[in-house]
Amino acid sequence: MRVGVIGAGSMGAGIAQVASTAGCDVDIFDQSENACQKALEKLEKILTRLIEKGRINQAEKESVLGKINIVSDLNKLKDADLVIEAIIENEKIKKELFSQLSKLVSKHCIIATNTSSLSVTNLASVCDYPERFIGIHFFNPAPLMPLVEIVPALQTDNEWTNEVYQIIKSWNKSPVVAKDTPGFIVNRIARPFYGESLRIFEEGLADFITIDQSLKIIGGFKMGPFELMDFIGNDVNYAVTESVFKAFYYDPRYKPSFTQKQYAEANWLGRKTNKGYYDYSKDYSYSDVDLDKNLANMIVNRVLVMLINEAVDALYLGVASEEDIEKAMTKGVNYPKGLIEWGRERTFSWCVSQLDELYGKYHEDRYRCSPLLRQLANS
Repeated sequence: MRVGVIGAGSMGAGIAQVASTAGCDVDIFDQSENACQKALEKLEKILTRLIEKGRINQAEKESVLGKINIVSDLNKLKDADLVIEAIIENEKIKKELFSQLSKLVSKHCIIATNTSSLSVTNLASVCDYPERFIGIHFFNPAPLMPLVEIVPALQTDNEWTNEVYQIIKSWNKSPVVAKDTPGFIVNRIARPFYGESLRIFEEGLADFITIDQSLKIIGGFKMGPFELMDFIGNDVNYAVTESVFKAFYYDPRYKPSFTQKQYAEANWLGRKTNKGYYDYSKDYSYSDVDLDKNLANMIVNRVLVMLINEAVDALYLGVASEEDIEKAMTKGVNYPKGLIEWGRERTFSWCVSQLDELYGKYHEDRYRCSPLLRQLANS
């Protein structure tokens, strides 16, 4: 199979590595040939480290590199069976690219976008054959993260959706199918992990360390929300939150935080700027905190019930199947267990009472209970 990858940034290079490791011939195109060359050099170093760790041998390294080819002309992708775009998250630029690309490739070629926040249906509209356009959303770093969200556009033929599912599975990934709605599965359902934690901070109930440690020690999450936002980058996380908020016609459940906006404006972006919610220039542990048990449980309960509500509501609105929602949240963001399963364990009636209590206190639509969650509690 011949795969074209457009964009030689970390995501594009990662996708190329995944495809070539799976035995595909890969052509990488980027407007900057220098970017392509740097991507290959970086890949060579990654593969060398994998040899040192005993994960692959020299022959496998040479095989992966030998299947990747740099092309300087978009026309060179005309014989591809699948082309995946991984460029800047800009609707206008992407649409210009897809309009041009759809005229070059054969009518049997699948064209895919790696977008995490734009409408796949909208991007498909500029293609000559929109029925073979689809979203294939990898998570960064693509070679390490098992989850891939497959997002058919409204125009996508089911035949191509099934074909892409099998391709991604053959690449040793865990595919899930998501409806083309803002944030797809993961970026939609995970919003309260950040948003409700920020809200708890803004209310003066707890500081960053207390919130992070509560969710890690009691909740079982591998990283706290503020650690994770610092790792992702506050600019990136805020942009996704803002995009989802606008796309949902300003639904209060997805309302961005002024705190995060200010941190992004101050260029306190997290690890990449050495300062975010934590100061990474200082050498001390962020785990040295004595947790007040009642406060910690309140934090975990409040964030968890918002996550469970979001997962159940995604199921209610047909965003994905229960199996795919659970898989997405455990394999995409490493949650300790599926959120719907977690809701069953806590009991759905507990979830409803927690949400109703929050709604009664704040009278904000942010805390409205999903109709399905209430139905599950009653049954």
